[in-house]
Amino acid sequence: MEEERKRKKRRKKKKKGFKIALGIILLLIIGVGIYGFSVYNSVANTFNKTHEPLSRSVSEKRSTQVSLEKKDPISILLMGVDQRGADRGRSDSLILMTVNPTTQKVKMVSIPRDTRTEIIGKGKEDKINHAYAFGGIDMSIKTVENFLNVPIDYYVQVNMEGFRDIVDAVDGITVNNPFAFDIDGVHYSKGTLNLDGDKALLYTRMRYQDPRGDFGRQERQRQIIQAVIEEGASVKSLANYGHILDAIGNNVRTNLTFDEMKDIQSNYKEARKDLEQIQIDGKGTKMNGIYYYIVSDSEREKLSIMLKEQLNLK
Repeated sequence: MEEERKRKKRRKKKKKGFKIALGIILLLIIGVGIYGFSVYNSVANTFNKTHEPLSRSVSEKRSTQVSLEKKDPISILLMGVDQRGADRGRSDSLILMTVNPTTQKVKMVSIPRDTRTEIIGKGKEDKINHAYAFGGIDMSIKTVENFLNVPIDYYVQVNMEGFRDIVDAVDGITVNNPFAFDIDGVHYSKGTLNLDGDKALLYTRMRYQDPRGDFGRQERQRQIIQAVIEEGASVKSLANYGHILDAIGNNVRTNLTFDEMKDIQSNYKEARKDLEQIQIDGKGTKMNGIYYYIVSDSEREKLSIMLKEQLNLK
């Protein structure tokens, strides 16, 4: 009986350890813990591979670097990059997440990819998702910081093309599709769908048939990520955790170190209970035949004030 209890305890620890393998890299790192020596080492090795620091140590919009040990509020830019072949690609999904462990709140601002703004370092206005094509992670972060006038402390970049590997590694996912549509010869019926990696990727890319446009596309991307988490945490996926870690290591980059991820898990996990998703108000227009999403200065100021309050900035 005692030995059986120990075996059950070890299995439970491995399951929790596996949850963090997906949870951390999808920025659900504020939710669970890391247990089990073999799983711990595998996760650590994977995230050492994903680590890619910025060219700076502190944002120009901060006077001092944030302290995770002191539980300073932090901001994290989530980027879904559509990278195909040798092309660097564009940041098709931009979400700024701010976490305040004192108020125990998380605010997530989805930035439409077609938002027209100044591209910092390029000297011109363009779509905000073009910043990544022009100057990679650093230019994207500086452009978003300028757009919202708040600091960005960390980033997590996911290659959406390689995201199919992660979906396949958890043996597919289940989503609830709000309406039927077709894309690239594939039909998606309304209701519950079981998707493999290729179909999940197409599901996240459709936007022209969606009456909500890019906002609907962003919602489908969040659906896919949530479904991956649910599948990844299931018992049937435990045997595949090595494949999942390989997929993460090949398709994710972040300036968070493994130790910083552990600090966030320890000190910020309670904030996950109050998560607010925020969309940016604006209007679509065409300039010289090109579609842009225009956000007014007053809307940007309103968002900036809200985010600064969340980050305890004056």
